[in-house]
Amino acid sequence: MAIETLTYAELGARLTISPTAARSLAKRLRLPRSLSEDGRTLVSVDLADIRHTPRPPGRREAGNVALSARLAAMQAEIGRLEALAAGHRADFERERERADRLMVELLQANAETTAAREATARLEGFLRSGGRTGGSVDNHGLAARRPGSVAANLVAADRKAAG
Repeated sequence: MAIETLTYAELGARLTISPTAARSLAKRLRLPRSLSEDGRTLVSVDLADIRHTPRPPGRREAGNVALSARLAAMQAEIGRLEALAAGHRADFERERERADRLMVELLQANAETTAAREATARLEGFLRSGGRTGGSVDNHGLAARRPGSVAANLVAADRKAAG
């Protein structure tokens, strides 16, 4: 039969396929190829021997419809997961603020405990000494005023710890 020398574009036009599909067909059928003077590839082909029927375009479009539906479903899933992550982030921030407040309360309680221990130690020291101070023996002197001074110091330390 008649062997023709065609470019991929011409072969594609004759077979009603794209030039890329014509190139793929020529490779698959191992048709002899050569270069023209202008650098384009020429294919030697007998069109009567080629039994090529292009796929109907409906199959490809059906695949694209299924693919686009799947893509839409995945995008919806991404949106749902982003909303879920935002909710978890809000929970995390709320718990973080709560932990910070509890840490401040814990530090205040620790300071109050330390102040109370110091005051207890001062009172125990005063009680062990029997309220005596260096030289005054009478009940109305310096020794009698000492508990009042210790109580005032305790009140001042308590206010300082609370403030």
